[in-house]
Amino acid sequence: MLERAQRGRSALLVAATGAGKTLAGFLPTICELAEEPADGLHTLYVSPLKALAVDVQRNLIGPIEEMGLPIRVETRTGDTPSDRKARQRVKPPQVLLTTPESLSLLLSYPDSAQMFENLRTIIVDELHGFAKEKRGDLLSLSMARLQKLAPALRRVGLSATISDPDAYRSWLAPDADMELVDLVLGDPGAEPDLSILIPENRIPWAGHSGRHAAREVMKLIEAHKTTLVFCNTRSLAELIFQDLWAVNDNSLPIGIHHGSLAVEARRRVEEAMATGKLRGLVATASLDLGIDWGDVDLVVQMGAPKGSSRLLQRIGRANHRLDEPSKGIIVPGNRFEYLEARAALDAIEDGELDPENFRPGALDVLAQHILAMAVSAPFQQDDLLAEVRSSAPYAGLEQETFEEILNFIATGGYALKAYDRFRRLVPEPGGMWRIARPQIAQQHRLNAGVIVEQPVLTVRFRNGRKLGTIEEGYASTLAPGDLFFFSGLSLEVEQFKDADIIVRASSKSGRIVTYGGQRMSMSTHLASRVRHMLCDRNDWHRFPQDVSDWLEVQSERSVLPEPHQLLVETFPHEGRHYMVAYSFEGWNAHQSLGMLITRRMETAGLKPLGFVANDYGLACYGLETIHDPAALFSPDILEQEFVTWVESSMLLKNAFREVAVIGGLVERHHPGKKKSGRQVSFSTDLIYDVLRRYEPEHLLLRAAWDDARRRMTELGRLVRLVDRASATMLHVDVERITPMAVPLMVIVGREALPPGAEADESLLMQAEELANAAMTL
Repeated sequence: MLERAQRGRSALLVAATGAGKTLAGFLPTICELAEEPADGLHTLYVSPLKALAVDVQRNLIGPIEEMGLPIRVETRTGDTPSDRKARQRVKPPQVLLTTPESLSLLLSYPDSAQMFENLRTIIVDELHGFAKEKRGDLLSLSMARLQKLAPALRRVGLSATISDPDAYRSWLAPDADMELVDLVLGDPGAEPDLSILIPENRIPWAGHSGRHAAREVMKLIEAHKTTLVFCNTRSLAELIFQDLWAVNDNSLPIGIHHGSLAVEARRRVEEAMATGKLRGLVATASLDLGIDWGDVDLVVQMGAPKGSSRLLQRIGRANHRLDEPSKGIIVPGNRFEYLEARAALDAIEDGELDPENFRPGALDVLAQHILAMAVSAPFQQDDLLAEVRSSAPYAGLEQETFEEILNFIATGGYALKAYDRFRRLVPEPGGMWRIARPQIAQQHRLNAGVIVEQPVLTVRFRNGRKLGTIEEGYASTLAPGDLFFFSGLSLEVEQFKDADIIVRASSKSGRIVTYGGQRMSMSTHLASRVRHMLCDRNDWHRFPQDVSDWLEVQSERSVLPEPHQLLVETFPHEGRHYMVAYSFEGWNAHQSLGMLITRRMETAGLKPLGFVANDYGLACYGLETIHDPAALFSPDILEQEFVTWVESSMLLKNAFREVAVIGGLVERHHPGKKKSGRQVSFSTDLIYDVLRRYEPEHLLLRAAWDDARRRMTELGRLVRLVDRASATMLHVDVERITPMAVPLMVIVGREALPPGAEADESLLMQAEELANAAMTL
């Protein structure tokens, strides 16, 4: 990396976690500033996480101070105090650690040209963490502007888990020219030490969390110095923390960390981990990336890993040294999850990472960036278009689309142009554009950013201490006196006050807070491996006895599909008729398909009662027998029911709410006050209805459709599933429930049960009854 820097070359460094990527990225900067000390901003470090910037600052300042170098290293994120932010623009440090959102805001100031004119290097850490998302679009546009302000700028990317380095070299490079970015590969280091935890050699029929193994996980925490316990959702993290606390007989210090906790709570936990005061930490994706704590010697993944790259990234947090294997243990929640866990370990052993799916840059992000550039200074239209096209996600941007975005920022579009509040840009002679009025600069900075959170309420004690936030939708189900688990505590609701929930600690058991948003779906290559495992008996000797028995009885009672086949089983159960499809396309795709198929069942007179889905399959049930499943899966479902359903559901409205906020059409904040989530939703719903009626081809409606298709319904996987159904469906009609159907059928019973220990007992009993019926030959 030093040699590349000396030649002025940009570089992508792909190296194992613990190989010293961060130091390799910063070493050229330290050397240059040691040889030629200089004031002003020299290096920008951009990370996807606020916590990562703080962590790197801690690990970087130590060596710099030990060498006695006059180098200032500071962070700038949403958590940075405003007085320090103001001072950083006037007297920036030599090294600034920031996030894509904060960088975009810095570029919106009129003095940004002076601040960045001598910038030498930008380091993008954990590149895979956001390059393919809207935050990556924003960062890529910011890098294009930085390159214009500092033409000699070097770009450096760092990552541990990339399956297609050339795609990332293109993303990192000016004009998407990957030849401008050298690939540097680190030593792969020791092979990870990975295993699957199976308590008493039994895996439950149902569940997706690994909760059954809480006592065994606690024993692992007792046997290791520091253990990170990863969960796939915030709700699950709260649940697992409570389960571990209940069996923490030795009262070991354990903590919890996720994105909804107050920044003070997160910092306390991070500090405790860094100083070795915690023995265990339950965490979510908030700690997936780059946090380097040397004493972590075990990582436990609760539930299925969903992807080999994600698992490798998480396991890499353990034994942060290149010459020692990272130790990781997966705790599968059910038998399908066991297969997925085994597939992930095999993929890692074979060096197969999750595929990279890049897509064109989002138009709502581009609208926000264009306004930020106008806020910093008037711009010339053709110059800005050329600059935008030099960022990889927007390399193919049509001039017509660019002009449409300019028109949208200038007027709001045809249906909204009568309203002054939507006029944010004004054209001038010679293709120049400027902001319509000075207040727009302040409004932009208050509302910029591409992470649109669900409307939230703040959880506080009466003394004012803030614990974090919960989503408005969940908060609306609470009343004074209700109990819920949050931040590792049992809390009783005392009162609702403005946007706060006032709580007190309780010793009684509570509900687990749930959050909206997408679940992570199993990656396509893990799904493919699981399909192959099902029909390859040569693999079964590696499985626990109960898993191989499960598959054996399935093959006798029904069939195990070939990898290319879509198995659909139909059977009666307790007065209802069930259809179960094993498609392995992920929870999000199955949820969407379940809605569409139950609509078709309604039309066909099959009297549907509902459906349930998991990552592995979909079960629909009703009062009439389904004789012809193929008709329900016919490909025209995506042309007819899909469009009707999306347009009539909240799906498109929710997507529109996000693009309207990012695109600047609806503001979350005004000087001195913040809109409630309900107010934002009300504003976007009104505008949505106007545009649907009068301007259905509006830029933001198209952007919302793109979002709805791409992210919320995983359209690509839906299309593959429907295609496969029409060509390879294998329909088996059986007289009763089959072994492979049990994990799905248990979910049907879950909906009627209240949360709590008694419900868990009922579920276990129900699962055993279903299993007995399914496994009887």
